[in-house]
Amino acid sequence: MIVSSRFEYDDAVEFGIEKQNIHIIPMGIDVAADATAHRPESPHLKLLFAGRIALVRRLELALLAVHKLTIPWELTLVGGEAQTSSVTRGGYVQELKRLARTLGIENQVHFIGPKSKAELKEYYKTADLFLYPSLYENFSQPLLEAAAAGLPLVATRVGIAPDIAEQSGAILCEGEPESLQRGIETLADRKARQEMGAAAQDAVRAGFSWETILQQYRTLYQSL
Repeated sequence: MIVSSRFEYDDAVEFGIEKQNIHIIPMGIDVAADATAHRPESPHLKLLFAGRIALVRRLELALLAVHKLTIPWELTLVGGEAQTSSVTRGGYVQELKRLARTLGIENQVHFIGPKSKAELKEYYKTADLFLYPSLYENFSQPLLEAAAAGLPLVATRVGIAPDIAEQSGAILCEGEPESLQRGIETLADRKARQEMGAAAQDAVRAGFSWETILQQYRTLYQSL
């Protein structure tokens, strides 16, 4: 059995699959060149979330976290509403907008909607850090894309976030606003963001480049 992350590996073990029959081979990605060196300076911290806007992503925690920041900031959320059921369809985004208004931060939170891959790359290029408070992810392509673009990650312990954190490219947080707030404030310093973003990109280059992934498949097939 091939799984895409240690998080998914742990799930497979929990489901009763023997460890020797599980192989971790993640999805691959092209890594941007020198992404961390050319980010435009801004008077406020540019936070980015990208992905499907769904309850499992717990974006209300992000709003509660940024609300408590004492540094200038703005949060951009890129992605469409998850169409999971008639009950939640169109409701979660509106709920988040209401919360932003209640907290008095509606002018600092931008709901962009879905974008193409090319358009999304531009958001990765101009953001300062990537915020991801999800409850569950077996892999999480947005985390990989953000790290490949040289963005430091502030994320919960889901998907590949622990793998990136091992290389000092991510701050892992608990699922509570205070923990996310502390993670964001740790990266208020531009130099700290640059160093962590470079580490995130190095981690992706070492473990998630297509060359690395293809070699892992070759090694696995040759061992069968």
